[in-house]
Amino acid sequence: MKVLVLGGTRYFGIHMVDSLLDRGHTVTIATRGRRRDMFGDRVERLVIERTDPDSLKAALGKRRFDAACDNLSFCSDDVKILLDSVDCGRYVMTSSAAVYTDMRLDMSERGFDPLSYRLRWGTGLEYGEGKRQAESALFQRYPEFKPAAVRFPYVIGEDDYTGRLLFYVENTVKGIPMNIDNPDEQLAFVRSDEAGDFLAWTAGQKFTGTVNTASKGTISLREVISHVEDKTGEKAAFSRSGLDGPFNGQKSFSLDVSLAESLGYRFTSLDEWIYGLLDKFIGEIK
Repeated sequence: MKVLVLGGTRYFGIHMVDSLLDRGHTVTIATRGRRRDMFGDRVERLVIERTDPDSLKAALGKRRFDAACDNLSFCSDDVKILLDSVDCGRYVMTSSAAVYTDMRLDMSERGFDPLSYRLRWGTGLEYGEGKRQAESALFQRYPEFKPAAVRFPYVIGEDDYTGRLLFYVENTVKGIPMNIDNPDEQLAFVRSDEAGDFLAWTAGQKFTGTVNTASKGTISLREVISHVEDKTGEKAAFSRSGLDGPFNGQKSFSLDVSLAESLGYRFTSLDEWIYGLLDKFIGEIK
């Protein structure tokens, strides 16, 4: 299968490309050409400007792809510009749990219906609304692309360039005061390599529509910090004037992944890997 990838040179996009290659697919990466990758001659590369229709049409030409995997659609215009330019049989978009306006535990895909949402063309929207509009554009206007939108919770891993989970580990170990406004909220995560593998798996499937993905289970920031304290003997410092936690304001939420599992994918449990990741961060800090 010939697969076009947009956003395959960073974070879970790298894992997605690795998984596509491992599955025997022929991969073409389309980027602005500003970031080097480690795939060598295993992939073909195109230089594009993602938001410029002329750039896309010039780079893609008359190429035909069996599937396109897009990590870079953040609004309705992004979807339109790409799908008006590319010739592909299937389109897989990276979406987010941020599409759900009522965050709670065990949210199913029914919690947000892009087919009934009021579609607005444009850019520059808040992240959650941007993803809602991207999904709405996809399913309302481009059903012929056999579309799938994959909704992720927080993606973390050893290669998480955002340092969000590392923040709580590092500041606990160093005794730096933190301002955390939601220590007992239960949060959902997926490991970065599993996120990439699920996208690659989805590209080869026939189902259409939205699908949740997440590791099974949740964890609170208090549990994260307690583990770090137990492992290091250090004591976390808290203060309203301390550094603001990157997950501040987030209410408890988790994603129901029964649809994905009914389609044949099996997710790991959060407790299988989260504590090992915390231990790795501790070792790097100490």
